[in-house]
Amino acid sequence: MEITVSASDNINGTLILPLYEGVEEIPEECERGLPQGMKSQINRVLADGDFKAKKKSTMSLIGGEDGKVILAGLGKSSDVSVHDFRKSGAAVFASIKKVHGNDFTVRFNEAGVAHMAAFAEGMMLRNYSYDEYKMKDEEETDAEKQIRLTCSEKEAEELSTLVNKYRGITKGVHLSRDLGNCPPNDMYPEVFADMAWEWAKDFDNVDVTIINYEQAIKAGMGGLVAVGKGSSRKPCMVIFEMNKDVKGRCPVLVGKGITFDTGGISLKPGANMDEMKYDMGGSATVFGTMEALAQTGHEGKVVAITCMAENMPAANATRPGDVIKGLSGKTIEVLNTDAEGRLVLSDGLWKAGEYDPDFIIDFATLTGACVVALGHEATGLWSNDDDFRTEIHEAGNAVDELAWPMPLLPAFEKEMTDSKIADTRNLGAGRYGGANTAAAFLKQFVPNRDYDKDGEQITWAHMDIAGTYWGAKSNSMVKNGATGVHVRTIHHLITNR
Repeated sequence: MEITVSASDNINGTLILPLYEGVEEIPEECERGLPQGMKSQINRVLADGDFKAKKKSTMSLIGGEDGKVILAGLGKSSDVSVHDFRKSGAAVFASIKKVHGNDFTVRFNEAGVAHMAAFAEGMMLRNYSYDEYKMKDEEETDAEKQIRLTCSEKEAEELSTLVNKYRGITKGVHLSRDLGNCPPNDMYPEVFADMAWEWAKDFDNVDVTIINYEQAIKAGMGGLVAVGKGSSRKPCMVIFEMNKDVKGRCPVLVGKGITFDTGGISLKPGANMDEMKYDMGGSATVFGTMEALAQTGHEGKVVAITCMAENMPAANATRPGDVIKGLSGKTIEVLNTDAEGRLVLSDGLWKAGEYDPDFIIDFATLTGACVVALGHEATGLWSNDDDFRTEIHEAGNAVDELAWPMPLLPAFEKEMTDSKIADTRNLGAGRYGGANTAAAFLKQFVPNRDYDKDGEQITWAHMDIAGTYWGAKSNSMVKNGATGVHVRTIHHLITNR
């Protein structure tokens, strides 16, 4: 799909007409160039109340020689937001059929640049399908859709700038979805690493370093090694550095990248195990965010660390009862091998301290308990800094990706450090508060500034995306599968700091 901005009054192809609730006739500034027959049809539909323009509603009118129109509902003008425009754009794109053709003109009524751009963003985000493994006839291949946003001459430059920005961010979201949706026989640690390596070649300001299995063993990455050693597809750590020569502290993003999770020796039930290909959603979010930052020309320094492994049962797999030592030097009693994401993250978080972070954020499809607590509506958000947690929450609100503050209580930390034989344990003492105890475990591996034993802990946040990275049916920006959640949130956070 190609979106352009134009100050022309011409209508190319199907007209898309976003309308506020309660409108009973076409707004005067939207009438220009509209054939009389189509104008009459639209006014009749509006006057009769057949289209009420409620939020996310659409209606198609096919007028023969008079043209085609898609009416798009925005809700009441008194409380409409940029989020409503974004959702309307997504709803419109979802409603497009072959009969509408491939050329479209969007004409707004008193919308404003930010709202018009959000509408385009919604269309771009929804313009996604994962069909790499489906056979296609040549006749079924659709031509690229051409979307033209009309506006006044004084709005054109600003609107074009915003649309280009959203185009770059959307590429990051779509990359995250691609990575998550890819089947696990074709998406495993080495493939992810190779993709990152090849991707970095397209950008002069990005470097990628790969720490392979043997190097991970030598470095003492016991968490990463313990999770991935049972698979024939060995684990690795992939490190992205953007604008590495820029001086000063920088954001460091850390992602859980379990390309498939059987649970290991603590084997999962078979039902829905196919969904465990999404268990690398944290690393997909990190990679997608780096793509979004690169596409939009971010000039600041950013580091991202992805911890890649496949969790498989095997003769040499880690067992419940094993004690491992991670990169931090702390020991971990492994009570359940299906609590594996926190093990790979323990090494990634400790590694993050080497890059003098301004802050560290980790992303992980970590716990079913988070889904029980928040459903598919919100990501769980923990932090060792209340102000920083609020900052992330507000960044999510700004782009309509909800991250809900969760408690990081001393009692949870005590629970995760009371192993009788090790420094920490990878499982809480009972079934309650599982998402909170997981966050408390991760906090034990956030380094102090400059690794000073008595120093202040680096500002850190943990985002549990188990309920939001896939299966979020209320997320209107995606039809199904991986959502690419929080690429937009973190892009907003980093670029607006």
